[in-house]
Amino acid sequence: MKNTELSSRLIGVGLYTAAEAALYTGISAKDIRRWMFGYSAHGVNHPGLWAPELSFLDENLLGFHDLLEIRFVHAFRQHGVSLQAIRSASIQAREMFDQRYPFTCKRFQTDGRDIFATVLDETGDEALLDLVKRQWAFKQVIKPSLYEGIDYTGEGAAQRWYPLKRSKAVVLDPARNFGKPVLTSAGIDTSAIYQSYQAEGQDAKRVAMIFEIPTAAVDAAVAFEHRIAA
Repeated sequence: MKNTELSSRLIGVGLYTAAEAALYTGISAKDIRRWMFGYSAHGVNHPGLWAPELSFLDENLLGFHDLLEIRFVHAFRQHGVSLQAIRSASIQAREMFDQRYPFTCKRFQTDGRDIFATVLDETGDEALLDLVKRQWAFKQVIKPSLYEGIDYTGEGAAQRWYPLKRSKAVVLDPARNFGKPVLTSAGIDTSAIYQSYQAEGQDAKRVAMIFEIPTAAVDAAVAFEHRIAA
């Protein structure tokens, strides 16, 4: 693939290593690699749960929608749902919603139980029993917080994600900075601001002067970087 063609295909997709995805989601990089890129066990190769957005590259990298979908996979796995059942649910939801990344789709909040009911019949996965039979159990797994901070297109696809609760100061937007966290208002990489903050003796006002942004924006970037480093 020519460099110009490759560059054009990367525009608006987002670009994350498993380690970066782990930082932004709080999910272990080991789990992310298993879910996205597959693994081998007892001589058997198990593929990833779906084809990554960046599957046309030779490297194991995630796109923006992969990053959001794995948050839902993590919620299912915490409830004990098998990878086989998650894979089947993803395939069925993709067809039902006509969405390539169906877990992040808002319709999954209302129609997900029906999909899991079908998967339960197929797989017999007992971890799905209370999800299917009890509405409150399903709501405990598919929490509103998984959808909070996500902006959607008119077609129902995720467009950008504001990772800080009740704040739009920091955004992950695949159309900006390859999806890496930036200040929403200024478009400046939060890690660049944090590095400057450390270099300037943690003087937020000084950093604000350097980048010509409000001190509150520096505080937001620093708070975000502290959160993902925790």
